[in-house]
Amino acid sequence: MAVPSEIGGGEADPETVIESIDAVSQAHGSTGWVMMIGATTGFTAFQLPRRGAEEVFGARDGLVVGAVAPRGRATRSDGGFHVTGTWPFGSGSAHATWIAGGAIVFGAHGPEMLSESIPHIRNMFFPAHEVVVKDTWHVSGLKGTGSNDFEVRDSFVPEHRSSQMGSAGDWAEGRLYRFPLFGLFALGVAAVATGIGRAAIDELTELAKAKTPTGSRRLLAERATAQEGVARAEALLRSGRAFMLDATRSVWAKVKSGERAAVEDRALLRLAATTGAMNAAAAVDICYNLGGATSIYSESPLQRHFRDVHVVTQHIMVGQPTIEVAGRVFLGIPTDSSAL
Repeated sequence: MAVPSEIGGGEADPETVIESIDAVSQAHGSTGWVMMIGATTGFTAFQLPRRGAEEVFGARDGLVVGAVAPRGRATRSDGGFHVTGTWPFGSGSAHATWIAGGAIVFGAHGPEMLSESIPHIRNMFFPAHEVVVKDTWHVSGLKGTGSNDFEVRDSFVPEHRSSQMGSAGDWAEGRLYRFPLFGLFALGVAAVATGIGRAAIDELTELAKAKTPTGSRRLLAERATAQEGVARAEALLRSGRAFMLDATRSVWAKVKSGERAAVEDRALLRLAATTGAMNAAAAVDICYNLGGATSIYSESPLQRHFRDVHVVTQHIMVGQPTIEVAGRVFLGIPTDSSAL
């Protein structure tokens, strides 16, 4: 979906990416999450040399996943790097064809430095058969993502199958690859939450039309608490999603016209994503509580929506600190905006 058209990808616009993830997440949060990981990893194809991008992302039936955290150690070798490392959160790794991991490049005298404070970090792409997936994903929600730890030991990665973090190749010309990477990733994470939120509201609506709560003679749908709750859930979900799409359209219009996304644009995207995810979780909480004891049974989708959405909100891309960073940017207070 987000792979450059030059190598056969869909190169969809950011709004299409977000709405697609939302739609699949309505069916199942874990499925939407793995779709999101595949799409946002595909977005990084443009950072590779074209040869590497074609090798990794060229297959139409491939799934490329990974973790950008620099948990690996890379040492230079003829034509590439030898990489060793262990990474958490390998969503979709059991089904992947390629798996990526961030690594710090070491030379003879320690880490290579791009500046006084910034080490040389590269994204390394490994064939799935070279990666050991560990059984570590024992969690409350998003269980179906299989986000296990994964490990490589002294795996050789040719230069063309690695990219410097933050760099850009010279072969992908689409405006999509001028859109803020972290912004798209965060919006993708939030779209999983908004999809789950929609599924929870729909499930509660159907339940309310059929359930008469214990001690009541009226259907749940006829009670004022349920009516108010569903209305508040709708308002929360729709307003958060509208903010996400409004911010996306605004920044996409600038990028499409050839402008560079400013730090305020990047802060806006991240604030919209965090707000969308938090609002979705609040909407799910309302639905879960209104469902009463029905919500706790394993056959009820409400308990899965509740667990799944609260795993989404724990992701760093939509975490509480994002709001503070955005506030500092909007107030003109000097701040490290590299993570935006």
